[in-house]
Amino acid sequence: MFRFKNVKFAYRAGGKGYTVTTSESVGNARLDLDIVTRSVYGGGSVLDISVRTNSPIEIVKLCAEFEYDYTEDSRIFLNGYQSWTDSAEKKPDGKMRGIDNIPVPLTERYAFSQYGDYNFVKYGRRKGRMHGFSYGYVRDISGSYDFIGSLNERDGFTILRTDTKNGIFTADKDCSGLKINSESSGLGYSGLSLYFESGSEDKVFDGYFLAMNIEPPAAKPISGYTSWYRHYQNISAEKIREDLEGLISSGQNADVFQIDDGYQTAVGDWLSTDAVKFPEGMKTTADSIKEAGMIPGIWLAPFVCEEKSAVCKEHPDWIVRDKKGEKVRGGSNWSGFYALDIYNEEVREYLRQVFDVIVNVWGYKLLKLDFLYAACIVPREDKTRGRIMADGMGLLRELSGDALILGCGVPTASAFGTVDYCRIGTDVSLDWDDKAYMQLMHRERPSTKNSILNSVFRRQLSGRAFINDPDVFLLRDSNTSMTAEQKRTLAAVNALCGGVLFTSDNFAEYGQWQKDMLSLISRLRGSKVLCADIDGRELVITAEKDGITGIYRFTV
Repeated sequence: MFRFKNVKFAYRAGGKGYTVTTSESVGNARLDLDIVTRSVYGGGSVLDISVRTNSPIEIVKLCAEFEYDYTEDSRIFLNGYQSWTDSAEKKPDGKMRGIDNIPVPLTERYAFSQYGDYNFVKYGRRKGRMHGFSYGYVRDISGSYDFIGSLNERDGFTILRTDTKNGIFTADKDCSGLKINSESSGLGYSGLSLYFESGSEDKVFDGYFLAMNIEPPAAKPISGYTSWYRHYQNISAEKIREDLEGLISSGQNADVFQIDDGYQTAVGDWLSTDAVKFPEGMKTTADSIKEAGMIPGIWLAPFVCEEKSAVCKEHPDWIVRDKKGEKVRGGSNWSGFYALDIYNEEVREYLRQVFDVIVNVWGYKLLKLDFLYAACIVPREDKTRGRIMADGMGLLRELSGDALILGCGVPTASAFGTVDYCRIGTDVSLDWDDKAYMQLMHRERPSTKNSILNSVFRRQLSGRAFINDPDVFLLRDSNTSMTAEQKRTLAAVNALCGGVLFTSDNFAEYGQWQKDMLSLISRLRGSKVLCADIDGRELVITAEKDGITGIYRFTV
């Protein structure tokens, strides 16, 4: 069990700094720090820590500290920052690697720090010093969970940290630099709101989402095709038609046929279709997909624009700026790209036009919305990263209308209850774990191995926060260096742990082995995973379907 120890709060007022460490509510003439414990319906308890002030202040730190008795058999899960961040259970002597091992010139050239939490979280080098965001747990050998989860990520992300050597667990609010004043907050800050529960997997996760008042998603599991891992950006109407016909001729049932990156002239110029690739426009392709009985899906990254785009060149004032006035990079994809200011009314109006055309004119009814983390790379004086991301996700939900949303590259908790489907792992790779030097890169890099582990250890979100998208399975013989066993592992884990079951293969090219694998996927799909554990390279999943329990072993 987590045992509350104290709260550490630091702030600045009138040019001076102040710090308080306390286990009880305290106050003075300037402010009140309220610490309240309460029970919630359905079980579990909540620790609320809030601040009320009589004059403007700037928060420096808000942190709750707990004692915890870790054992050698403990398994610790701390949810990674965003969709692509590697997230798996670790032993008490585990550790996490940041990007400080990468030469600075490379980091700056490729903007590695922008993909994750590297600009605002310090990575510990010692074993047992790990961190995550929003929710986590410690699981014992019997399968009982001690769970902690934030109920308030809108007002700032919650960073959970372990120090297993010293038996410490902390919850830090990502709110440093936030100015509380009468205009932005009414001289109050809701701060930390932490949910605690112990028991079975279902008990703690059901209790958590009940405490957040998040209803189970109305969306249903889906299957289908996406163009990305077959063609990447080298798509065309002809290639899409070929793959669509291959899917139809195979007799396989599919719900969605999704077009990925490459149809537009540049990232950010979403309504500027590449006329060479799609001479008849995007509506014609969507109509063909609908005629085949599937939902047309399309990819876009609404909160970014690449350097060579017309949006970037013609509207530099749309781009987020840092404190130095420099444009905020989102990463190094494409020609390099920048974050758009979602509070700029011209940006919002542009996105309204984009979504209206894509959904209501072209007819795409599933939107894969990617690179969403870019909106909140830089916090503001009156808005934390969590607040910016919550506002951004609310905007996307409004703009999408009746279209389904598949979120990707998004801080995980910001997607709870706002998207229909959500990626819960990094992109798969055409090989198993990429080249050796790539394994030294950031935690969000493409990796089939990491994608599989995320699918397993974020499985509890599916059906509670949204429907999980574990990314694609690949069974084809060409254009991949994965072995048959690795392909089998990827397909089986996706079927066991995911609700979105997509591939980028052309079914018309499948032989008997691939058809046998499709039968295996069909048998596994709809299973309930009872438990999962990883020891070294062996992943063991116990699942039940139709009253029959199976144990599945994989090498990862």
